[in-house]
Amino acid sequence: MNASRTDELHGAAGPSRSFSLGALVRRRPETITFLLLVAICVGVAIANPAFLQPSTLIDIGRASVVMGLFALGVFIILAAGGIDVSFTAIAAFTMYSMTVLVQSYLPGLPIVVVILMATLGGAALGIVNGLLVHHLKVPSLIVTIGTQYLFRGVLLSFIGTVWIMSLPPQMGAFGRMPLVQFEAANGALITLPFYFLVLPVAALVTWWILNRTLMGRAIFAVGGNADIASRLGYSLRTVHVFLFGYAGALAGLAGIIHVCANRQANPFDLVGTEINVIAAVVLGGARITGGTGTVLGTLLGVLLIVVLNSVLVMVGIPSTWQRLVVGSFILLAAAFFVTRQRKK
Repeated sequence: MNASRTDELHGAAGPSRSFSLGALVRRRPETITFLLLVAICVGVAIANPAFLQPSTLIDIGRASVVMGLFALGVFIILAAGGIDVSFTAIAAFTMYSMTVLVQSYLPGLPIVVVILMATLGGAALGIVNGLLVHHLKVPSLIVTIGTQYLFRGVLLSFIGTVWIMSLPPQMGAFGRMPLVQFEAANGALITLPFYFLVLPVAALVTWWILNRTLMGRAIFAVGGNADIASRLGYSLRTVHVFLFGYAGALAGLAGIIHVCANRQANPFDLVGTEINVIAAVVLGGARITGGTGTVLGTLLGVLLIVVLNSVLVMVGIPSTWQRLVVGSFILLAAAFFVTRQRKK
């Protein structure tokens, strides 16, 4: 931050400390998400010290991977002023199709190739979304509602509805592969799976795209004002195809990891998780109108949702209250961000 900008902030806020939280939140809305996350963790740890056990923290890490991959894809589309609700259908389509393909026709296919093919398959379905959004000239919400039903319909009508309980060996082995493994005091074996690394790698790639490439500038420019971005020379078609293809690739990757982690393939899985994912991105500071948000904020929003869903039962709150609590957090966060934006 340059000196003149610093002086403006101090001048507007006065010589006292009023600069601190207000200005920080205006520049980094994810600060509120971080503070909420810390407050919840401290409160739960006081109410139930078992929350701080390594097994609980590793469970939270495991549960964050699939949701985090989904959220990164949703965030990059929100940054461009769109929204996608078809990512779970893309994940279900790719994960179940790949499982059937490997099990029935390519039993010796290496797991690296399985993951790559699932990712590319998700990207292909995402590109369909991008082309439809661009050429139909309708809101992406409408398009992705339609493709959500389309992808699920094709999956259930032509590929299968059978719950596959026994995965190909290489997929099951990948889901069990340990990154960190140790024995707890009670003798239980605690494992942080290798696939956990996929989330930080995907987050770094997403951050690099948004902050270090021309495509990242184009995405935020389109999110700010698509007409002005087009006049500045950005190709809206290229942006739409890229961001929906990228989100689809992350959904395909999340889907195959979901199958390997759960060691079973259910074509009806992941239905209804869209709201939690979108909530995580919004709680991370991204606006539905586009042009704002950060990868760090998105990951903090994912952690906040996962922690809420994981610990409510630990402190005696019924699981049926989870949606009530999450909805309240979304409304409070939205009200806070809007208030801060108006003051700005």
